[in-house]
Amino acid sequence: MIVYGYNVAEAILKKEKNCKKIRKIVIQDSMMGKFAKLLPENVKSRTYYASKSEIDFLSKGLHQGIMIDMDYSYSSLNELLQKNPENIIILDHLEDPHNLGAIIRTAAASSFDGVIIPKDREVGVTSTVVKASVGTIFDMDVVQVTNIKNTIEELKKEGFWIVGTSMNGSDYRQIDYSGKIALVIGNEGKGMSKLVTDSCDFLASIPIASNVESLNASVAAGIMMYEVVRNRK
Repeated sequence: MIVYGYNVAEAILKKEKNCKKIRKIVIQDSMMGKFAKLLPENVKSRTYYASKSEIDFLSKGLHQGIMIDMDYSYSSLNELLQKNPENIIILDHLEDPHNLGAIIRTAAASSFDGVIIPKDREVGVTSTVVKASVGTIFDMDVVQVTNIKNTIEELKKEGFWIVGTSMNGSDYRQIDYSGKIALVIGNEGKGMSKLVTDSCDFLASIPIASNVESLNASVAAGIMMYEVVRNRK
């Protein structure tokens, strides 16, 4: 995977575990001084310099002077569950990489333990997702699963309550969030699928003004995640 941008690079290079995954760093030759302070000793041998036009060509001009070629791998559901998570967010076929990146960033900020996405008909982890997450994706377990409904059933066996988001649900502020919680956010246009909706223990609705059709998926996810966190205090 190739990622780019100053803030993303700064987040990646701060942690040794991320640096071990780096294959190559390319820095704009006129910006050596700016990035010198970011580079740990153990990545300098993998650092190269190129002209702005060369990096523009490789990254479509969105690099801010730095590109990183690195490995990325999803976590497995078993790996996540072995960490005894309390809060998980499940994304039911999101299509916008910016939404996925923003949700991962909020999940990291609110101390959620993992993000679950389906393998099919959902945006996966891309450079756009990494940039939208501002690098926080490397501190978050992102799990790809074959079937969301089956995953929900497995989480229930592990003691999770499943809280889905729906325009027809109860006021999200009236739901009991004690215990282990898995939030479900639906597709940007269609919401949650019927199978997933029927699998939820609770359906939560965020009240909005009558002249607004719906909230952006990442905004709704942020409201719900912080409501869970607030109720734990």
